[in-house]
Amino acid sequence: MMRLKDLSLKDLSLKYKVPLRVAVLVIVTAIVLTATLIYRGIDDLRYNLIVNADKMGRVIANTLVEPMLHDDVWRSFEIINTPFRVSGLQTPDQEAGYILILNGSNNVYASTKPDRFPMLKDPATIDTRYTELLKALPDFQSTLTAIVELDKPDDLFLLIPIQTEQMRIGTLVMSYPKSPFTSRFYRLAKDAVLITLLVLAVLLPVSIYWGKKMAAPLLQLSDAMSNITPSLQEPGVIMLEESNDEIGRLGKSFKSMIAELKEKEDLQHQVIASDRLAAIGRLAAGIAHEINNPLGGMLNSISTYKRHGTQDPFTLKTFSILERGLIQIKETVAALLVEAKARSHPFERNDVEDICTLINADVRSKHVSFTHENDIIDTQALPSTLVRQVIINLLLNAIRETQEYGHVHLHIYRDRGNLVIDVSNNGSYIPPDKVAYLFEPFTTLNDSGSGSGLGLWVIYQITLQMGGLITVQSEPDETRFIVQLPLQDDRR
Repeated sequence: MMRLKDLSLKDLSLKYKVPLRVAVLVIVTAIVLTATLIYRGIDDLRYNLIVNADKMGRVIANTLVEPMLHDDVWRSFEIINTPFRVSGLQTPDQEAGYILILNGSNNVYASTKPDRFPMLKDPATIDTRYTELLKALPDFQSTLTAIVELDKPDDLFLLIPIQTEQMRIGTLVMSYPKSPFTSRFYRLAKDAVLITLLVLAVLLPVSIYWGKKMAAPLLQLSDAMSNITPSLQEPGVIMLEESNDEIGRLGKSFKSMIAELKEKEDLQHQVIASDRLAAIGRLAAGIAHEINNPLGGMLNSISTYKRHGTQDPFTLKTFSILERGLIQIKETVAALLVEAKARSHPFERNDVEDICTLINADVRSKHVSFTHENDIIDTQALPSTLVRQVIINLLLNAIRETQEYGHVHLHIYRDRGNLVIDVSNNGSYIPPDKVAYLFEPFTTLNDSGSGSGLGLWVIYQITLQMGGLITVQSEPDETRFIVQLPLQDDRR
């Protein structure tokens, strides 16, 4: 059992890794954007507060010049209380905590909170923060507003000089609490989180979907590579995305590699098949003498009887069929020995009729229906022995693979300088993975092991030596073997 510490992201499948990384990227982006929006909102609030407070403070500071020159404290007090009495001058989240007027000696001249900051008192003795705050007071020549936030700020302070054209006569101190910033922060955070969740609810499924789409070509390539077995697939069966990007080019290169390996595999199979054929050839050469000797004796006996025996028509016909069959056996041995140039008469229409007669016994014993179409009229420039052997082997193979009461059909015709032999039956279906091995020696189509396994090999060898072509078409209801033999002397 794999321990938790042994698990790592790099061991995850791309099926999960890519969507997970995309989802994390979307979440991190959403969090960063949310934090940026919150910070931007707070910063805008602070900026707007300072701008509005500075405008209001300068108006108040200019209004205070005359009362302070006439030492009119009550008038100064009314002026600094105006923002608190008149509605609309301050918004709820930009309302000053208090306003303080310092005289030229930096003592309290007037305050909106006189009970806390009595007149002529040093503010530093009342609020220790003013010890550091007074250090930030503008010098006597400055007309700029000083904005002060202490190290441990509870308030934001604006220090605005009150001055005539000749000199500064005091300082206006405006204190703003930070609580509106906090409440605004929570409101912004709440709204931003809600919007972020809504956006994630839309973007996460989309990002996961596109992550899977991005990983799909890599997963297809990985599956194709993991499915490489000792028996390679055909390149056309491998489904990979082909495009001009890096993954698409990698898929094309992989399919090209599989095609080359498949070609090499096919060549290896051909070499193995050739070695088997050579072994069979040596075996056939060893038994050829034992077969030919008794065949020669039987053929001599039939020839002697035909010359000196009773000339009964039925007997002569029977012996003629036996003679042709024995000659066929003799020349089959020659075909097995790859003697494609065995002498025989040209193939003709009567050869087809003889073949149909020879296979009748097999047709009757298997209880199959046999039909044939013979479109050959004149003599064909092909050795009859080899052509007869091809037809007989095809028919015997078709009969053997057909169930009882099935159907076998033979069609012989000429097509574009070729003699075409088409044998079909409604027998056993041949799977595609078996077609490639049909013509190897000792290969049988059925599981029962009936047949020698040499019939199709002999057909293939004869067809190959005659420069022909043999194809197999198999469906669940019909299997067809089509042999095309080029005519040696086509005068038509």
